[in-house]
Amino acid sequence: MLVQNTVGADKQVLLQQLTAEHRALKSRMRELHSHTSLTSSEQVEYSQLKKLKLRAKDRMAVLQQSA
Repeated sequence: MLVQNTVGADKQVLLQQLTAEHRALKSRMRELHSHTSLTSSEQVEYSQLKKLKLRAKDRMAVLQQSA
């Protein structure tokens, strides 16, 4: 029973971390999107942020389904 509670707590902590990461990525994307134009390095960063944000969202969905 203790092991099961620990695993559930671990999932909850990971879910909280992923949620915070997702929010931070979304915030940075908004910041970049507010620019009139993006430099080539900002365009690359924006693309990478989109992928990371999607990956975090997918991992959150998997954790929520297995809860």
